[in-house]
Amino acid sequence: MPLSVHSLTINSKRLEKRIADLAQIGKIGETGVCRLALSKEDRAAVDTVKRWMEEAGMTAYVDHFGNLIGRLEGENPAAPVLMMGSHIDSQPYGGRFDGTIGVLGAIEVIHTMVERQITPHIPIEVIAFCDEEGCRFNKGLFGSRGILGKLEQGELERTDKDGITRAQALLDFGCDPDKLQDCVYPEEKIASYLELHIEQGPVLESLDSPIGIVTGISGPLWLTVEMNGFAGHAGSVPMPMRKDALLAAAKVIAKLNDIASQDPGAPTVGTVGNIEVFPNSRNIIPERVAFTVDLRDIDIERRHRYEKELRQAIEDIAGECGVTYSIREDTNSEPRYCAEPIMDIMRQESSAMDVKAPELMSGPFHDALALSYVCDYGMIFVRCKDGISHNPKEFSTYEDISLGTELLYRTALRLSQNPN
Repeated sequence: MPLSVHSLTINSKRLEKRIADLAQIGKIGETGVCRLALSKEDRAAVDTVKRWMEEAGMTAYVDHFGNLIGRLEGENPAAPVLMMGSHIDSQPYGGRFDGTIGVLGAIEVIHTMVERQITPHIPIEVIAFCDEEGCRFNKGLFGSRGILGKLEQGELERTDKDGITRAQALLDFGCDPDKLQDCVYPEEKIASYLELHIEQGPVLESLDSPIGIVTGISGPLWLTVEMNGFAGHAGSVPMPMRKDALLAAAKVIAKLNDIASQDPGAPTVGTVGNIEVFPNSRNIIPERVAFTVDLRDIDIERRHRYEKELRQAIEDIAGECGVTYSIREDTNSEPRYCAEPIMDIMRQESSAMDVKAPELMSGPFHDALALSYVCDYGMIFVRCKDGISHNPKEFSTYEDISLGTELLYRTALRLSQNPN
């Protein structure tokens, strides 16, 4: 029989309470959450989670990227750290569990170790990374890329829908954008990284498995496409004479769907999640339309091929509709595979727990994607109902979350006691 809640090493009731309490910050409706990165809700959440880190026995602080970092010292303080974490910022119409269980689960791991008087051989750090979601400034993984020195030119000048720059948002959050370099981790300072996360998909539920072991993360490509036509009166410009930017955008969006769907057996996904129309009046032909493209695949060669098809389609459609266009690349990451030695530990420990833990890919990206470029990483997925995420209906049972946290605890214990 699998471990019951009563036979777990971790304190499931404490974990459940913290998840429920954090869900009250930025709460929308009965079960939803809106905690945009660097907002006042995000700051309140960071302050709350910082207190829990300290209660668990860690020292904690907020760096200038807006990351909340807790540290449990090891027997060898100078050794590269075992890092665990995720994020506590949310989508504007998000749920209670996305990111949150990875941070609060990691805190529970540390709290359990301290209560059991276990001192790790190497230091352990738990991080709630700033702006994983990327919805406010249209560029995610900010905090995790930041500590690795991987930010791109112009990221601090990016603005949200209200015209607030990321630099100003950081200042308002209590950070100093001029001191970001001071917060970059030295090379080889991170030994390995672990992340617990809800699956955000239907696979585990279809297999009737509470948790799963992640084998890798699909590579996301984010583009911003702008189509430029010519505004005119909706009632007087004949259809053949129009340069309708929204019509061109609509055709491109439909073509993206065709491209991403052409191989029904492939895990390719393509999405347009944001669109802006100017001048946005019912009786004016749209002059300018900007929209986002999110294209993901575990097979990088196929994704490259589909991107080429999309770019050709944009050019053809622009010519057909008499508009011009521009394409800006916002994110481009190759698929990244989990470390086999960490996966082996997870296999062994889930077996010892008598829990079936299938192995599966991650379509969504996570902070682990950024960390994968500097250290070995492993991820644990927790089953979520109907595969729903980025939605207030997002739901995982506390029993499943506790099992995932128990596996995280057992994996972290072995990695921190025997890092080699």
